[in-house]
Amino acid sequence: MTARKILITSALPYANGPIHLGHMLEYIQTDIWSRFQKARGHQCYYVCADDAHGTPIMLKAQQLGMTPEQMIGQTAIEHKADFAEFLIGFDNYHSTHSDENRAFASEIYQKLDAGGYIKRHTISQLFDPEKQLFLPDRFVKGDCPKCGALDQNGDSCDVCGATYSPTELKNPRSVVSGATPVLKDSEHYFFDLPSFEQMLQDWTRSGSLQDEMANKLQEWFKEGLQQWDISRDAPYFGFEIPGAPGKFFYVWLDAPIGYLASFKNYCDKTGVDFSQFWAKDSDAEVYHFIGKDIIYFHSLFWPAMLDGAGYRKPTSVFAHGFVTVNGAKMSKSRGTFIKARTYLEHLNPEYLRYYFASKLTSGITDLDLNLEDFAQKVNSDLVGKVVNIASRCASFISKKFDGKLSATVVEPALYAEFAAAGDSIAESFEKREFARAIRDIMALADKANQYIDAKAPWVLAKNDATLEEAHLVCSMGINLFRVLMHYLKPVLPAMAAEVEAFLNSPLSWDSYQQPLTAHAVNPFKALMQRVEMSKVEAMVDASKENLQPAAPAPAPAAKAEQAAAAAPAVSGEIEPIGETINIDDFAKLDLRVALIVSAEHVEGADKLVKLQLDLGNEQRQVFAGIKSAYQPEQLVGRLTVMVANLAPRKMRFGMSEGMVMAAGPGGSEIFLLTPDSGATAGMRVK
Repeated sequence: MTARKILITSALPYANGPIHLGHMLEYIQTDIWSRFQKARGHQCYYVCADDAHGTPIMLKAQQLGMTPEQMIGQTAIEHKADFAEFLIGFDNYHSTHSDENRAFASEIYQKLDAGGYIKRHTISQLFDPEKQLFLPDRFVKGDCPKCGALDQNGDSCDVCGATYSPTELKNPRSVVSGATPVLKDSEHYFFDLPSFEQMLQDWTRSGSLQDEMANKLQEWFKEGLQQWDISRDAPYFGFEIPGAPGKFFYVWLDAPIGYLASFKNYCDKTGVDFSQFWAKDSDAEVYHFIGKDIIYFHSLFWPAMLDGAGYRKPTSVFAHGFVTVNGAKMSKSRGTFIKARTYLEHLNPEYLRYYFASKLTSGITDLDLNLEDFAQKVNSDLVGKVVNIASRCASFISKKFDGKLSATVVEPALYAEFAAAGDSIAESFEKREFARAIRDIMALADKANQYIDAKAPWVLAKNDATLEEAHLVCSMGINLFRVLMHYLKPVLPAMAAEVEAFLNSPLSWDSYQQPLTAHAVNPFKALMQRVEMSKVEAMVDASKENLQPAAPAPAPAAKAEQAAAAAPAVSGEIEPIGETINIDDFAKLDLRVALIVSAEHVEGADKLVKLQLDLGNEQRQVFAGIKSAYQPEQLVGRLTVMVANLAPRKMRFGMSEGMVMAAGPGGSEIFLLTPDSGATAGMRVK
């Protein structure tokens, strides 16, 4: 097998908050793949960094009474500790607020500018007159310009799903100060993405992306690529644009450049040749693991920036879905918005590594962490199957046979079957079909346990005449266990290290094909405890935040992945009662009970679900901004309440003929109204 040169990255976690289990899906997936590639003998490096720039960082640091540098330094310590305890084996973990990143950002910008790819335009933006700060979309709130819903974000409405410019909001206010923002002109710098359209068309069709990603990009190509605003005005925490005083690189410009910077930092420390991996003619492989919410940046902006600046493009970009917990988006009030640190205080990190691996495929579908299934699967597979093989055999080897395995393999054909499975299991790991690899490994574990059950070494060991047979059977069991742990080593590195100590032998791809014979093993120690639901429940209880009304604080999330991470809202913040109306005003609303006949995700919409509603004598199509809280299959067959006499509105995805009623502040905290039992479709709500 020819050794490959491989560089792997995960998306950079934002440095204004802790790591949670939604983040951990990506790092666990990437780490398993990285460990697998290294085990195969490839020259493989896995790098990452904190994403440390942007308005949210600056404002949160002010709120905490420290400098941004102090805050990101403290966050880096916390992030590294969480990753280390989850056994994420970075070769280097750096920061985008680094000398290397400043140098690369300036170099890439200057090369793009010299190539004619940087344009300058004057734009009008909302400006906070009290804080003297231009306001990103997520730092403005107001009333939806389409449906009038109160307290909506500056770029989209959680109620009707409309998207708009923050300048279109009614009654806008700054989230930072509460002041009414004003329009102010400023010159901004734009990256001319449309100039790279043909290159991007070719690259996205080259097999570098998953089919779902490639198909999604075709929709964006049809809509037309737009120039990308890469500058922000002072005050801003980031790197100043060369030759442009008071102008700073937008955080999304220097964030992916952090991949180069982190690797360069590693190369400078170790002597690895940076250019072998990033030069235009490089024969190395570069892979980015990302969440599906940042596909646009990684599959359009990033390869175009690299190409325009004379660097190679990624070999592939692998996107994954989000994590739901017990079938719903992570929720602070339900205790399912679980921080990595909270998990680590209650449970073994390898439980989660195994569970995620057992669910992960190469696709982009969301992964549900069902906490009961989580406990059952770990207990059944790891404790009840894999560890059980060793625990049933090891004591006999130690007590009856002086800790030495038999000199012969009693079932060579069975061992050969286990060893031969390595090729297909390796192929599954290579293709990121971890769930398939785990299924195959567990099928082998079942066979090993069936073999031990049939031979019953605990019976054979009682009789001197069959004692040697017990030795052969137990030695066979230990060898089968060794093969299984070899396959599981990328998933369970800590347990694998304990197994290597027990076996007195490494678990490596060039050794498992041959069994251990006449080999001394060490005394066996318990490898893994069962998952106790009491500990799972304690973790959930510890994750429930005190959701009492609190003074409004700056909302994080200037970027797509921060918006997703910040989605669980604080339900304790009660909106003020609206202006008084009279009974005639209320009578104008025709509220009806409606049966949800069908529900489906809206392709190309981040928040919308398309509902088909039965009103008893007719059906209506409604687009509802509830995707963050409900899966379509959870909605079909439910009764809800809709505004039936709302004027139909033409949306980009079709005609919306009404509005369903829901409570909650948004994000995962959306609660669809449901009438009491006995209500039927078409009844009027009075």
